[in-house]
Amino acid sequence: MPRTCTLKGKPLDLAGPQLKVGDKAPDAALKKSLVDSVRISETHGRPRIFSVVPSLDTPVCAMQTKRFNEEAAKLSGVGVYTISVDLPTAQARFCGAEGIDRERLIVLSDHYDCSFGSAYGTLIPSLRINSRAAFVLDAQGILRYVEYVPEVAEHPNYDAVLACARGLS
Repeated sequence: MPRTCTLKGKPLDLAGPQLKVGDKAPDAALKKSLVDSVRISETHGRPRIFSVVPSLDTPVCAMQTKRFNEEAAKLSGVGVYTISVDLPTAQARFCGAEGIDRERLIVLSDHYDCSFGSAYGTLIPSLRINSRAAFVLDAQGILRYVEYVPEVAEHPNYDAVLACARGLS
């Protein structure tokens, strides 16, 4: 049976595995800018939060990104990342307009090949966007928190994500 999420109640199929707490985090290549790439495996060495949003240009995604930007300032020793399928130039524009500190909250693009969405099970192939999700990885790259938000228009459980990350730092 295929995995699904909903968008305003409409079911949408998800591609990729359903990851679980205790799984080794898959590797994926993302873009930090039009020319600079980063791999998940290159972010090791500290706990990390990966906040996954469909597009920064939607209200819930914008709120989620701003919330994690604010929380990142309070999380010593934790890397905080937002991942969307927006082009890196659109991400840069959003961050500039919204006052997102890109040194504190690292925004990465899955636009080019959706390798993150495919590896983490968040890809909605019919829309070519990622569903809303949150992952916390420990310093060794083991998943310690996994949340696939069932309804794309809803928020993740911020308190649970942050509590997990704080417990690892």
